[in-house]
Amino acid sequence: MFKELTGPMREESNSNSTSTVLDRIENHLSSAPIVLFMKGSRDFPQCGFSARVVRALDACRAEFADVNILEDAELHQALKAYSQWPTFPQLYIRHEFVGGCDIVLELYRNGHLSRLVTATDDPMVAA
Repeated sequence: MFKELTGPMREESNSNSTSTVLDRIENHLSSAPIVLFMKGSRDFPQCGFSARVVRALDACRAEFADVNILEDAELHQALKAYSQWPTFPQLYIRHEFVGGCDIVLELYRNGHLSRLVTATDDPMVAA
């Protein structure tokens, strides 16, 4: 499920513990069933594509975590390799990459996005 990342993906934290950017990605994905890696935040999107995806998720009444990739250049670059998708925003539902703006908007228009985000509320749906 998780992509192999290339290059130096390790960083030393102030607490002398070692973490990888892959660990940070996985921690974000574990923080909520729906995670949107975007430019800016849910309350203040910093690009039109991110704003459109936020509006689509809000229209579906989705609860989601937002991660501002502009605050972490290493995360920004690593996500491109992780998802094998070069642009942002990137939407994940239950750790699975859904797509970027165009895909999410198409899912919204055809009603599939609402079903995907509603399924995250159902404990009987497998993770």
